[in-house]
Amino acid sequence: MSAVSIATPVGVSSEVPMRTAVTQMTIGAMLLSSTSLFVVYAGTAPTVSGFYRMLFGGVMLLAWAAMRGAWRAVAWRDLWMALLPAICFATDLIQWHRSILWIGPGMATLLGNFQVFLMALVGLVFYRERPGRWFVPGMLLAIIGLWLLVGAHWSVFDAQHRLGVWLALGSALAYTVYLLSFRHALKTHAQLSPALFLGLMSLLCALLLWLWGLGEGDSFALHGLRSWSALLALGFLGQMLAWLLMVRAMPRLPASLVGLLLLLQPALAFVLDVILLGRPTSPGDWLGLVLALAGILFGALRPRART
Repeated sequence: MSAVSIATPVGVSSEVPMRTAVTQMTIGAMLLSSTSLFVVYAGTAPTVSGFYRMLFGGVMLLAWAAMRGAWRAVAWRDLWMALLPAICFATDLIQWHRSILWIGPGMATLLGNFQVFLMALVGLVFYRERPGRWFVPGMLLAIIGLWLLVGAHWSVFDAQHRLGVWLALGSALAYTVYLLSFRHALKTHAQLSPALFLGLMSLLCALLLWLWGLGEGDSFALHGLRSWSALLALGFLGQMLAWLLMVRAMPRLPASLVGLLLLLQPALAFVLDVILLGRPTSPGDWLGLVLALAGILFGALRPRART
C-alpha cells in the first residue's frame, strides 16, 4: 500500500521545477499502481512477498542514504522510534497482500485508499484539523461507489472473497496508523534523514513479517527467475523509487493536483487487473470505480493553509 495523504505545503522551496515535479509525481503513482501486480506474479505466500518487499526495499534505501551522504550510526532510540511504524506497516501488508490474492489487485488497492477518510477523521478528532468542504460529499460518493463494486455483489461472493474485502479495509486502518506514527517519528526524532529512517523501518518490518511467516509455516525460499524478478521489482519500484520520487515532488505541487495524480495508483491498478489478469467487470463496476475515485479525491483535499 502506498497511498499518501495530501497536505498543502507552505513556504516551499523552488528547487524542483513544476513540470519536473508533475512528471516525478506521475511516475511515482504509476509505479505504485504496479506493486499489487508484482505480489500476484511473485507466486509466493502473501507474508513472504511482504517480507521480501521490505527486505529488498530497506537495503536499497539504506544504500541510497549512504550514497547521498545521509548515513549516520543507528542508535537504540532510532530502533525504538521505528518500531511502531514497522508493526503497523507489517499489519498492513499481512492484510493487503492477502486481499490482493483473494479479491484482485485493483479492488484491494482501491479499498486500501480509503485511508484518506480515516486520516481526515483522525485529524479532526485529535488534531482539530478542519476537513475540506468536499470531505462529506466525497465520503458519500466513495460509499456509493463501494456499494456498486462490492455491496451489490455481496450475496454471490464466497467466504474467501468477503474476507478479502474486510482485509483490504483493515489494511486501510493499519496504514492510517502507520502514516500517523511515521509522521510523528520524523517530527519528533529528526536525527535520521527520511530515507534512512524509512530504510531502517523497512528492515524492522521485514523482521516482523519473517517471524509471522515462520508462525504460519511459510517457506521463504525463492524458486525461479519470475519470483526473484517480481520481488526485486516490488522492493525497488514500490518501496524505494516511487517513494523517493513522490516525496521530492509533493512539496512543489498544489494539493488538488497531488490528489488527482495519486488517483493514478488505484485507477491504473484496477485497469491493469482487468487487462492483464482478466478481472470480470460490468458497467456498474466501472461506475462504482469512478464514484469511488472521485470520493477519494474529494476526501483527500484539505483547506489551503494560511501563512
